[in-house]
Parts: sequence; structure tokens; C-alpha cells
Amino acid sequence: MNSEDLKLQELLRSARATPALPPRFQQNVWRRIEDAEAPAKPASWLDALATLVLRPRFAAAAVAVLLLTGVFAGMADGRQLAQHDAQVNYLAAVAPPAAR
Repeated sequence: MNSEDLKLQELLRSARATPALPPRFQQNVWRRIEDAEAPAKPASWLDALATLVLRPRFAAAAVAVLLLTGVFAGMADGRQLAQHDAQVNYLAAVAPPAAR
């Protein structure tokens, strides 16, 4: 490189403007990093429950609870339906046809 190129490079380096950082720049950067690393707080109790249930270790337990709830609800409904059918059959067997 010749001396003119060196002079030009020095001139360009000295002419490069370095803007001043805004006040508390470093503090704001660290605050943003901490905020990004912090777990997000759920918006409602339903979001918190969904977040908990969708974790892999709780997913199997949630499926089991929902399955058992469905089975017990079906059994209760079936019991009511069987009782109603028994009452209808008893009434049909005991009551005269004119009373029906």
C-alpha cells in the first residue's frame, strides 16, 4: 500500500462517527435479557391449567383423569336410563292398558 492509501484510511477512520448511546442503555439491555429469559406468566387460570396439562409428565395423568371422568359420567347416565326403562316396564306390566 502506498502512503496516500494509508493517509486515506486514517482519514476515514477518524471521520467515522460513533453515536452516543442513550441513557441507561446497558441497564435496559440487561433488563430485556432478563425479561426474555423469565418464564411468561399465563394470562388466566385456564392458560395456567393448559400449560400444566400439556407438559409431557402430566399429559398421561390428564388423559387418565378425563377418561375416568367420562366412564363415571357414562355409568351414571346408563344407571338413570336403566332405572327409567325398569319403571316403564313395571308400569306396563302392572297398569291396565286403559290407564296408559
